[in-house]
Amino acid sequence: MSQSSTDKSIMPQAIISAQQLTQKIKLADKELCIFENLNLAIHAGEQVAITGRSGSGKSTLLGILATLDQASSGHLQVCGEVVETLNEEQRAVIRLKHIGFVFQSFQLLPHLTALENVMLPLRLDAKFHYATAEQKALALLERVGLTRQAAQTPKVLSGGEQQRVAIARALIRQPKIIFADEPTGNLDGATAKEIEQLLFNLNRELGTTLVLVTHDQQLAQQCQRHFELHDGQLIEHIKGS
Repeated sequence: MSQSSTDKSIMPQAIISAQQLTQKIKLADKELCIFENLNLAIHAGEQVAITGRSGSGKSTLLGILATLDQASSGHLQVCGEVVETLNEEQRAVIRLKHIGFVFQSFQLLPHLTALENVMLPLRLDAKFHYATAEQKALALLERVGLTRQAAQTPKVLSGGEQQRVAIARALIRQPKIIFADEPTGNLDGATAKEIEQLLFNLNRELGTTLVLVTHDQQLAQQCQRHFELHDGQLIEHIKGS
C-alpha cells in the first residue's frame, strides 16, 4: 500500500538533506575521489556523529554540510536553502543566521577576553548594540560555568575552559545547527567528558541540532545516530542491531 499524502505531510522535514553528494579533488595527473553518492538526512534537534579513520574525508564532509565548502556534485539542502544554487556570499548568510561552529583547536582570538570572544559573532550585525550583546554573552558564559573567567584572555584559560568559551560563542546567535569538528580532541579524558555532557545538555535544552566529527567511538555511541565514513561510503550504525 502506498503512503498517503496525509502521512507524508506529518513527516518531519530534514534540516540537512544530502543526495548523491560527491567530492573529488583534481591532482596533477589524476582525480582523487574523497566520497561519492552519499545520501544523508538529519532532522532538527538530533545528535549525529560522523566517524572514520584519519584521511577518510569526515572533516571534508562536515565542511560541505556546514556550507564552508562546495561538493563536486550532488544536492544539498540546509535550513530550507538549496546550497548548490548559492554563491559564497549567500552561503555566508546561511552560516551567519543558522549555524554555529566548535573546533578542536578552539579558534579563539588571543587578544580578546572570554566575554569579547563570545560577543564576536554579534558584531557582524548591522544593528550591533554593545550592552545587549554583553548581556547575552554573560548569560551564556554563566550557562557554561565561566562567569568568573569572563575578563580573562585565552592564554590563562585551561583547554576545557577555552572550549567552553568556544561553545558559548557558537550559541550566541541561537543557531539551528552546531557543527563540531573533534570538539574533545585536544582535551584530557576527564575534561573531554565534561565538554561532551555540556554539548548534549545544551542540545536537549535548546533544541539545537548537533553534528559532530570525532575519532572517539564512545562519544559517537552516545549520539542518537552514528555514521561511519569508510572507503568513500557513509554507513549508519543502527543502535541495537
